[in-house]
Amino acid sequence: MSTKENPNARLLPEVNFSDFGDVRFLHLGTEWVQGSMLKDAPYDIELEYVQRMMAGLLFLDAESVAKKHAMQLGLGSAALTKFCHKKLRMKTTAIEINPQVVTACRLWFKLPRDDSRLSVIEADAADEIKKPAHRGTVDLLHVDLYDHEAAAPVLDDADFYANCRELLTEDGVMTVNLFGRDSSYEASLVKMAEAFGPESIWAFRPTREGNTVVLAQFEPTRPEREELLQRAGIIESRWDLPAKKWLRLFKPVL
Repeated sequence: MSTKENPNARLLPEVNFSDFGDVRFLHLGTEWVQGSMLKDAPYDIELEYVQRMMAGLLFLDAESVAKKHAMQLGLGSAALTKFCHKKLRMKTTAIEINPQVVTACRLWFKLPRDDSRLSVIEADAADEIKKPAHRGTVDLLHVDLYDHEAAAPVLDDADFYANCRELLTEDGVMTVNLFGRDSSYEASLVKMAEAFGPESIWAFRPTREGNTVVLAQFEPTRPEREELLQRAGIIESRWDLPAKKWLRLFKPVL
């Protein structure tokens, strides 16, 4: 694990977990759920909105996925990091500002130690993604950056999304979790469209819990529905994600 001294570490919330039946939940000092894990299937993705964060697979050739690079901004309970590393066999990089979250994921949520394909970096994502070494290397970018109060994304401006776009390869895709469908959701869409171009933006309907996953492509494409259905079938058979259901809930914003 790549580490550095975090001057804000003392200001970050305490990390704890709770168990309910066969599910373990991550909390940051409040009752808000920051992530979850099926205790009997720790490398599966339990939460519906987190499954939807994998919708970028619809825009990648399934045969090439294991040769690609995934990056998570915000570790949460490491569900996406573990899935990309263990199930998809991708090179995987996670950036997390709170060292307690990294420790909790390793102790309680089955996050593996770093290896040749996995790197967990303790850093502020806003700073880390500006480093030239990351530029143009990421095929699947997952952005889920909420604080312990879960009121609004911690990083959510046009400059941040422009820096996210700089991370992506030509075929790269970013997915972002936006909590709630109110004026802040609309404002976030505008900022993403400013950075990526309006034709690059797709969105799901919100989940029952209020999470809306938005997808942005480095370069916009409009695959035919039959092609998307074929890709969704492959995703379901290979990786047990509800990709055909996604297509009923997912469309270009414009």
